Amino acid sequence: MNVMTTLFRHMMAKRRFSFGVLPALCLLGYNPLQAAALVMPEELIGATEGFLEFSVEDYLERSEIQARYEISVNPLDPRLRLAACDSDLTQALESPAQPVGRVTVRVSCEGSTPWTIFVPAQVRLFSPVVVATRPLNRGDLLGPDTVALAEQDIGTLTRGYLTSTELVVGRKMTRPVRTGQALTPALLELAESIKRGDQVVISARSGGINVRMPGEALSGGTLGQQISVRNLSSQRVIKARIAGPGQVEVEM
Repeated sequence: MNVMTTLFRHMMAKRRFSFGVLPALCLLGYNPLQAAALVMPEELIGATEGFLEFSVEDYLERSEIQARYEISVNPLDPRLRLAACDSDLTQALESPAQPVGRVTVRVSCEGSTPWTIFVPAQVRLFSPVVVATRPLNRGDLLGPDTVALAEQDIGTLTRGYLTSTELVVGRKMTRPVRTGQALTPALLELAESIKRGDQVVISARSGGINVRMPGEALSGGTLGQQISVRNLSSQRVIKARIAGPGQVEVEM
């Protein structure tokens, strides 16, 4: 066999594959153009970011929270191979229930070649909250100089937070905190307005008449609480409501 014969047979073999095998594969449902069409990781990341932006805006509006947000989607494996979707991609929040903190978004194709992928991301919400301006100990009374507003990621404050310094001034710490730490409702309690043994002024109201007399607190309490008080004029023990530091009221 000479060289020309070998070359001719080789060319005919290639021709049989090109014009024989390829149509057969197409009849079996194989389309080389479709096989090469893949969804890019950038498209999945963009779909996830767009979905989370809408979800976060809706969450902030429903919750009436004033906050700015940052969304970061984790990088996807560049070796990922998903067929291009012939319909719009759908997204849903897989976990948690609200778009805050570490989240997972389910991205799906419901077209002729369906698939689903779970994309991890993180949503950070920043809002001014009440923080300590210096280290505080248990029992410390909060004043205007001990608290301030500072922006923090409220998504990490799972035990709650406070947004007004006016609501905490005059309250007492239940445990120590460090400088810059966000104050939560559980860290605060009402400070006693009156302590046992304090001298108080008893106000007794009856119609338009207001009688004031000296008294002694037999128990301590906070604003609005009812305590036992001895009327120093009559030595009678009565129940009175704390109206302020050193002030109690009795309904006649």
